[in-house]
Amino acid sequence: MLTRVFLSHPRSVDESYAAHAVFAGGFALRLFLAGGAALVHAVIPCLFEKTASRMIAQMYAKTHNRGS
Repeated sequence: MLTRVFLSHPRSVDESYAAHAVFAGGFALRLFLAGGAALVHAVIPCLFEKTASRMIAQMYAKTHNRGS
């Protein structure tokens, strides 16, 4: 049970639990920052015009086909 909960997915993308936690934590931080940029852009449209979309595209490129 614990192996399935904590280790199955990290192994499916060829990572240890710790490596996966670092990657996922960094990913969460980047999503938070992209969301902040989008929020600022919503209020002041001339700021961060492409920041959030660029960050999302970079994150997608890092995760696309992971573990295939």
